Order: sequence, then C-alpha cells, then structure tokens
Amino acid sequence: MSQLTSPVPRRFQWWHALGILALAYAVCAVPALLQGDLSFVSRFREPSVAPPTWLFAPAWLFINICAVTALYRVANDPRQTALHRRFYALETASWVLFAAFNTFYFGLKSPVLAAADTAALLVVTVFSLATAVRLDRRAALLLLPRLLWLVLASYVAIWIALNNPDVFLGLG
Repeated sequence: MSQLTSPVPRRFQWWHALGILALAYAVCAVPALLQGDLSFVSRFREPSVAPPTWLFAPAWLFINICAVTALYRVANDPRQTALHRRFYALETASWVLFAAFNTFYFGLKSPVLAAADTAALLVVTVFSLATAVRLDRRAALLLLPRLLWLVLASYVAIWIALNNPDVFLGLG
C-alpha cells in the first residue's frame, strides 16, 4: 500500500498578492496626491511614440497583476534555492522602483530621476525575467508585458528628461 503524501502548503496566497499591490499603489499615490502638480507634467513636450496618459493606469495594473502572478508561481515552487532568492530580491527591487517613480516624477518634479528610475526598472526586469526563465517558464512569460512596456517607457522617459525642465535638479 502506498503512503499518501499531503501537498506542500502554498507559501504565497492571493492575499499576499493583494497586499503587495495595495502597498505599492498606496506608496505611489502619496506623492501624487500630496505634492503632485499635474500642470507641471502636462506642459512637458513628449515624443510622438508616447502612449496616451489614460493608458498608464490600466497598463500598469495589468503588468503588476502579471508580476504578482509570476511571484505566486515561483514562491509556491516546493524547491526553494538560491536562484529563487535572487528572483525575490530582483522582484523586490522592481516593486521599490515602481513605487518610487511617482515621488521622482510628480513629487520632486524630476523627469531626470524618473527616467533613471524607469531605466533601472528595465534593467532589473531583464535580470528578473532571465532568472524566472530558469525557474518557471510561465512565470517568465508573465514578466514579458513589463519588459515590453519598459522598453517603450524608458525611451519616452529619457526623451522627456532630455527635452524638458527638471525643477528638482535645476536643469532646463
């Protein structure tokens, strides 16, 4: 008679994902609500490939749901190795960079710092995706929307930083 084994309990539950999203969006909202000056940003010159403003919120919501789903898959892998820990560190860095963007862009009125943040998030995403490929290919696929968006966003952010004033750094 074979012995039944109980399934490994899930380390990462849906409420963990909800908590990550809620915390990240709360951190994002504070500088925009308390210090944000949309008129400052609305005067920016933008490249012709810049997405319309209304697209950012739904795009990032989709991207972030994909990211926490990737995290769910990796965190619930019964094997937990150094590669898993690298993925967690990279994803933590990506959430910190995501949450910091509004402080740089709206709070400090610094398109240069916002562009650096966006480019750093692109680099972290490349490494996170490369790590995820070795752990769980479906998790890696879930990070592709963020990578694709950030390729465009990095170009747009750098273009904006080079062609508009930066109040915080006193440029332009």
